[in-house]
Amino acid sequence: MISESRCPVEDGELLVRRGGEGPVLLLIAGGTGSGDSYRALAKHLYADYTVVTYDRRGHFGSSDATTGPVPVALQADDALAVLDHVTDGPALVFGSSAGALIGLDLVARHSQRVTTLVAHEPPAVHLMPDAGGWLEAAAEQVRLARSGELMAAVTRFADAIAGAALPDLPNIRLPHEQDWIRLFDRELTSFFDYLPDLRALRKASTEIFPAAGEGSRGRYHYQPAKILALELGLPFTEMPGAHLAPQRNPAKFAAALKDLLNPEG
Repeated sequence: MISESRCPVEDGELLVRRGGEGPVLLLIAGGTGSGDSYRALAKHLYADYTVVTYDRRGHFGSSDATTGPVPVALQADDALAVLDHVTDGPALVFGSSAGALIGLDLVARHSQRVTTLVAHEPPAVHLMPDAGGWLEAAAEQVRLARSGELMAAVTRFADAIAGAALPDLPNIRLPHEQDWIRLFDRELTSFFDYLPDLRALRKASTEIFPAAGEGSRGRYHYQPAKILALELGLPFTEMPGAHLAPQRNPAKFAAALKDLLNPEG
């Protein structure tokens, strides 16, 4: 049985979903911030974990009274608030894409609340030697979206992600348009500008698994996880599928995730 509740945060309120039994596992969404993007994955985890998801502030069922850019630190504060909302003790955390950046910031500042973090394909492009090109690409997507060419921005965004290209159809309708507008207008630049606090992460008590999908090799969202692992002196983990594997290959991905979270089986 899945329960829903409202979690108060600074200048907003988050829609939180909870289901399953066992240790608390928080799943932090990337993309347009929908906790339901992990619905299929969560079904494969309920037998082993109390799975917690939430809609990021301002997306779907969550509210946000702030204006202007949304910093990654504020998103991480929201994740901490969700943890405080559901448990008194430390928890397991999984984040993919922007959700992985949020997880990294959460651990950098509140490692005592997270026992294990699996950071799947964090787009920490500042770790890459060719960061400039990716920052320019993100800036162009923001410019397109703000000038009314939202579909062009979404198409460029998706084309850069392994397995996420949009079908080449005329007059395709873009679902969740307002959430895409918010991503480009208020979040994307903050995500791409974010550099994980390597010094704090090295000192953290949290077990951190930088990970990327085997199907993402050669893409910009694969390399940062490898560099992060090297910078932190940690092993790099390759997981099944590509960037959207948590959504498109939930059974295989859940099995690999459980192996990381509970290696003793």
